[in-house]
Amino acid sequence: MLTLPNILTLSRIFTVPLLVGFLWWPAWAVGYAIAFALYCLMGITDYFDGYLARAQGTVSKLGVFLDPIADKIMVAAVILILVGKGVIADWHVIAALVILLREIAVSGLREFLGGLQVSIPVSRLAKWKTTLQLVSLGALILSGAVPHWPWVLLVGLVTLWASAVLTAITGWDYLRVGLSHMDS
Repeated sequence: MLTLPNILTLSRIFTVPLLVGFLWWPAWAVGYAIAFALYCLMGITDYFDGYLARAQGTVSKLGVFLDPIADKIMVAAVILILVGKGVIADWHVIAALVILLREIAVSGLREFLGGLQVSIPVSRLAKWKTTLQLVSLGALILSGAVPHWPWVLLVGLVTLWASAVLTAITGWDYLRVGLSHMDS
């Protein structure tokens, strides 16, 4: 149960409060820089936990369960803090809300379908969505460390909207598949 891939996944979950702390208080460039480094490290562990589990043949039910939860916890925490700190503001909050709502809805749908023993595989488009989310949130975190580079914030906001669009599309795809397995 405590394989290296599972330990990497758990480390992401346990690092979220530290990440949030550096983003929340105090609001200083060094804190955002440390948060950005932590965020990148968490992204790297996200890649390697799955890679190692498959390469070593140690894919476990715990890992399959925890990995998407770790991703959603990290994404939701970062979005909430960035909205709370005003990094994501005005109309951009809508894009963040689309992402959060889709993550909650798809999680609920997966849980419901799991009870029916129906799984929904992750699509290639959903992988692109995740990549854009990670790039977007990383850029938005980095923008707090380098406020004299406004293009970093712009990259973060543009990719936030792009990921929100893909989030809506993939959410609809999952919902369509899920609805076909529900009783009328």
